[in-house]
Amino acid sequence: MSSSSPAHPAMAANKPHVLLIPYPAQGHVNPFLKLAKALHARGFHVTFVNTEYNHGRLLRARGPAAVAGADGLRFETIPDGLPPSDLDATQDIWALCEATRRTGPAAVRELVERLGRVEGAPPVSCVIADGAMGYVVHVAKEMGLPVYLFFTPSGCGLVVYLHFDQLVKRGYVPFKDESCFTNGYLDTPVDWIPGMLPGLRLRDLPTFIRTTDPDDTLVTINIKQCELDSPAADGILLNTFDALERRALDAIRARLPNTFTVGPLGPEVAPPSYLPALTSSLWRPDDWCLAWLDGLHQAHHEAEASVVYVNFGSITVVTPAQMDEFAWGLAASGCPFLWVVRPDVVRDGWALPAGWEEAVAGRGIAAAWCDQEAVLEHKATGGFLSHCGWNSTLESLRAGVPMLCWPFFSEQVTNCRYACDEWGVGLEMPREVGRREVEDAVRELMGTEGRGAAARRRAAEWKAKAREAVAPGGSSRGNLDKFIDEIARTK
Repeated sequence: MSSSSPAHPAMAANKPHVLLIPYPAQGHVNPFLKLAKALHARGFHVTFVNTEYNHGRLLRARGPAAVAGADGLRFETIPDGLPPSDLDATQDIWALCEATRRTGPAAVRELVERLGRVEGAPPVSCVIADGAMGYVVHVAKEMGLPVYLFFTPSGCGLVVYLHFDQLVKRGYVPFKDESCFTNGYLDTPVDWIPGMLPGLRLRDLPTFIRTTDPDDTLVTINIKQCELDSPAADGILLNTFDALERRALDAIRARLPNTFTVGPLGPEVAPPSYLPALTSSLWRPDDWCLAWLDGLHQAHHEAEASVVYVNFGSITVVTPAQMDEFAWGLAASGCPFLWVVRPDVVRDGWALPAGWEEAVAGRGIAAAWCDQEAVLEHKATGGFLSHCGWNSTLESLRAGVPMLCWPFFSEQVTNCRYACDEWGVGLEMPREVGRREVEDAVRELMGTEGRGAAARRRAAEWKAKAREAVAPGGSSRGNLDKFIDEIARTK
């Protein structure tokens, strides 16, 4: 039933009603909204939960239409437990994890009860919560509701999270002291985690382990999520596909058998034309980015697949000095580029260096935010300098664009290792780079020979496999259909 055709109250009351609760960060909200649209398109009544803080950001960035909902798809809010703020910036991850776990259960319970009293809408029949909001499992179970966890990281990242308890028990974590960050300890081999790439080191594991605190918040919460929350859920959703992470997925299913791989969640499950006003972007995109790429492509036909797209993601925070080095390194590379400079990428603000815009005029440009999937799919885009967040990695694979990898934190370092050594689509840059290293790395990625050319060939192969997974008869399409059948029976 289309969003423009109101359902008869009796029909609406008979629909399954799915409550979706993402972790309140951009990289989690994005795939959740795609899943919400996919469920709504298949006839489910859907309630999507933002925090009050993110709801305010959406209103400021995109206007009321972004959260107006549609027939059978509504938006609700819950508090995040942090002090009120009107900032347009990503909240502190450590504080947010602790606060949501502390205050979330009562808020979710109240919301489910309130939704049960909405006239003309069915009561909640199923809950899908973020893997990072695992406390929801216990609330839903207490209320007699089936509940699933949607983990938005990669499968290889989740495998490591599932073994955080063993990293503690075996004495790898917490680190002995601060010297472990610089004395080579991070190169310690970790060869006992099932399903993982051979030759893995501590530095390749999610960076939350890099702590000297035995009571570290994120280590503790991750262990609770994997040891207590996940096994209690009715099933697990992952935004990946079987051909990409088969070994890791086998290890996950050995622990959590009812695991559904449904990725890459993209146009096949929720086309851009479906409820286009409903968006998850917490920043207003610069709409001229695609027009700029079009113009570059039309003016220089040889520019096809020649533009480097640069985006450090929604959370990464860098120093002014690092931004200066990237600015001049990109300028010196000679390659056309589109660089997303998020408003809060530097904590106290940053301005483009004097003379930089003149130096790159006609071939390089900086934007505050953009429609990343559209940019990656554009025929002018030929490389992606990325932080290796999972959404970015998966979108790059789906578009067939090779990556220059500059991971920052969490499982981004794990994704980087896989992109470079397992999937063959990435080239890694060191964490500390100057303008010369940036220049050389960009030129290597975009080169017609050597490692860049090899990554481009592998990216084209993975593009075909990613699209095959979500096409009719594909593994992810079949898993999504199976999952939908399962939750449809919960009504």
